[in-house]
Amino acid sequence: MEKFNYYDKIAKIYDQTRWLTPSIAEEVVDEIVVLVKATPVTTFLEPGVGTGLNVLPLVKRGYCVTGIDASQEMLAQFRQKLHSIPPNLKLIHADASRLPFSDNSFDVILTVHMLHTVSNWRKFLDEVERVLKPSGFYLNAQWLTPPARKEFEDYFRVILSEYEPLKHSKRVNQTLNNINVDKYLQSKKYRSNYLIAKEWTVTNTVEELLSFFKLRAYGLCWQVPEAIFYSALKDFEEFCCDHYGSLKTELSSTAKFEIWTYSTS
Repeated sequence: MEKFNYYDKIAKIYDQTRWLTPSIAEEVVDEIVVLVKATPVTTFLEPGVGTGLNVLPLVKRGYCVTGIDASQEMLAQFRQKLHSIPPNLKLIHADASRLPFSDNSFDVILTVHMLHTVSNWRKFLDEVERVLKPSGFYLNAQWLTPPARKEFEDYFRVILSEYEPLKHSKRVNQTLNNINVDKYLQSKKYRSNYLIAKEWTVTNTVEELLSFFKLRAYGLCWQVPEAIFYSALKDFEEFCCDHYGSLKTELSSTAKFEIWTYSTS
């Protein structure tokens, strides 16, 4: 486990600075339950469970859920959403890229935009295969960033790059480009299916998005020294006033929750 985990730093503001809301998560889970033909005894695992945004609806519906995460603070936020930890939920503080479970332990394994964080994604998928039951489902999912927010972030990246190269971003992009889950799992005789579980509109003012950056809520914001970051942020706020006309301007666009489903049955 890395000594520095920026998720520990942002755990308390994680949910408010993302675009998946509890109500949308409920609708996504509606789709997942149908997709995996869940029964009352279906077991779920989410490596990289974080604050539980993706699986809390499953817990509330009584399904047996296990979550594992490297950030103790993120898990603490998950626990705070519940009056007490119910018997159908198990939370483990550990490296989510290493699965401390016996073979054939779970009916469904869900990962949400986390494969790029593991040191060896092929070995991780081998572990997923090991702990997944033979008739189980592996769901590899992500929330697609709303285009307006993506454009906003890209403008900030340009300004940051004027201070120093964004080496970390390049590494992440290279990692994402090198991950081919479809090809790897199909070589293991898994069948795949793709669907968009939910589309919804996300609206924020420019001022709100700037406030998220000021909180250093994203990995992008931890790439540069503090002095440089806040100088760049001042330049960015001036850019936003000019480009968008007002900090009160609303930016709206469509977010998507997409899922690749893998199974052998």
